[in-house]
Amino acid sequence: MYTSIPPAWALGMLLASIYATIFYIWRGMSLRDLPRFLIAGWLGFALGQWCGHVTHFSILQIGQLNIVEASLGAWATLFIARRL
Repeated sequence: MYTSIPPAWALGMLLASIYATIFYIWRGMSLRDLPRFLIAGWLGFALGQWCGHVTHFSILQIGQLNIVEASLGAWATLFIARRL
């Protein structure tokens, strides 16, 4: 059985992972920080995407993906995860 991943999900996971990796390189202390930043980046990206979808506010959109709102959500949760 072949199931395909929607392109917006694949792009969103890729961007959130890139943001988390960049944040880890910039602010991470140990390798144990990377999974925490990845999860925070994914959750924040999804939250930002959801907020952009619900409010119908979109600065830059690629397909169904609200790039700016989702990116802001990812970076916000990465900074929160760094504090915890």
